[in-house]
Amino acid sequence: MSTSADFYRTRADEARAEADAAGLANVRDRCLRAAAAWDVMAARAVRSDRLRAEEEKRKAAAQAALVPVD
Repeated sequence: MSTSADFYRTRADEARAEADAAGLANVRDRCLRAAAAWDVMAARAVRSDRLRAEEEKRKAAAQAALVPVD
């Protein structure tokens, strides 16, 4: 898992905590929207990491197929 995803999840948790502590409905709503946005960014970071790892694995397999083994 990437550091970015961890960072985004931490920010989402912080935004949810701010929402819980908010006394005003509009502030609570703003914090919850922010938390949702951070969650989306975390999911994108995880997906990007997964796709990057799969691509590296595919390239390594393709390279291994080209190199003769002695």
